[in-house]
Amino acid sequence: MGWLSKIFKGSSHKISEGHYHGRYEGDTVQNEPSCSGDVWSETENEDIDRAIALSLLEEEQKGKRVIDNEFQLEEDEQLARALQESLNIESPPRHGHGHGHGHGYGYGNVNGNGNAYGNGNAYGNGNIYQPVPFPYSTGFRICAGCNTEIGHGRFLSCMGAVWHPECFRCHGCGYPISDYEFSMNGNYPYHKSCYKEHYHPKCDVCKQFIPTNPAGLIEYRAHPFWVQKYCPSHEHDRTPRCCSCERMEPRDTRYVMLNDGRKLCLECLDSAIMDTNECQPLYLDIQEFYEGLNMKVQQQVPLLLVERQALNEAMEGEKSGHHHMPETRGLCLSEEQTVSTILRRPKIGNGNRVTDMITEPCKLTRRCDVTAVLILYGLPRLLTGTILAHEMMHAWLRLNGYRTLAQDVEEGICQVLAHMWLEAELTSGSGSNVASTSSSSSASTSSKKGAGSQCERKLGQFFKHQIESDASLVYGAGFRSGHQAVLKYGLPATLKHIQLTGTFPY
Repeated sequence: MGWLSKIFKGSSHKISEGHYHGRYEGDTVQNEPSCSGDVWSETENEDIDRAIALSLLEEEQKGKRVIDNEFQLEEDEQLARALQESLNIESPPRHGHGHGHGHGYGYGNVNGNGNAYGNGNAYGNGNIYQPVPFPYSTGFRICAGCNTEIGHGRFLSCMGAVWHPECFRCHGCGYPISDYEFSMNGNYPYHKSCYKEHYHPKCDVCKQFIPTNPAGLIEYRAHPFWVQKYCPSHEHDRTPRCCSCERMEPRDTRYVMLNDGRKLCLECLDSAIMDTNECQPLYLDIQEFYEGLNMKVQQQVPLLLVERQALNEAMEGEKSGHHHMPETRGLCLSEEQTVSTILRRPKIGNGNRVTDMITEPCKLTRRCDVTAVLILYGLPRLLTGTILAHEMMHAWLRLNGYRTLAQDVEEGICQVLAHMWLEAELTSGSGSNVASTSSSSSASTSSKKGAGSQCERKLGQFFKHQIESDASLVYGAGFRSGHQAVLKYGLPATLKHIQLTGTFPY
């Protein structure tokens, strides 16, 4: 090409390799030399014609363009600056860390426009960066969405790739993302609204999005067993909680209000034991359970279902004993007292309130070291049985001459027996005969016959979880020490060791 430039030394145009794909309006190929008056021979004219033809052919094959020298220099400088910027700017990360990292993206086109924005939310820190500007499309960029060449026109640069604007789509709704901010989950982009709908937790009570705290983080409360998520405010705004399963139900859920102020959800009410007569079949089942362990309770110990006030009054009359706080649900009495017991299952009246409860005083006389076992009324069958099995172990220890034990040892071994009974109930699925001989209504009898239902089994697993995860030093740590001893040495050997030493074997 050097000899051709010499021949064209009188021309005001030079031939230069083009840097861009596509033709701009106004581009022309100028190839006529500007003569200065020299006269060329016919042979020279033929050589020049041949050179021009070869040059045009080469230009057509390689896609070259002849452009104005001044315009070319200016564009070369712009391209050099763009390349320099691309080397100086950090490439954006392709993968987000955790949920919801915001990533900036830019609009790029042949005119060199670029914008960058970022979005952060409570799941992570938003990354805001300046994407690499691409004012000149080289024609070799492949869209990460459709895997075709982008060519000229607008394109997006984000997530370490380039995209046609219509190919950069939300993983949630499938529509293109045209907003200046977007969210990510893993390698998938989302509209901010779609991401919130899919991943921002909703409160299980009010069904609204859980708000962020002053630090911008999503803060909620979660039940360790039921895996409920709810706004922290519901712990203080009088949102009802079931006294049995401890769940906070949605606001439109109905509860039954017991006459002592407790609230019972309808699932727990379905198997709740409400009076002393209704509890007798369960009492017999637990006595048989103790006999199967060679631990028969020889004396006839009265069982009474009582209201909370009566239970608290009886607890105050006891001279000794440790009681589970904040609320005691069962009591093994050793003193003579007069206790008010529930004779007939109450009805559910207007406003889901318990009505027509009939009670009568029962005078307890001391014939042995145990005068009676009291159980709080209105609890589901499996929870009532767990409490009764615990109190029965207190009775067995006293009636079999065990000396005064440390609180963690006595309460711990009682929790072990309650856990064993509950585990046996869940394993066997028995309990269908509960309240079948009760004098309660036929509706309540049929509900007790369904004690092996999935709902009641789930409740049983929760009560078992409560025993195992109890954080108290007396009941929780005592149970875990006793449970470990029974697993290692067996129940008879553990009880013998307790009788001799007052401690668990290790």
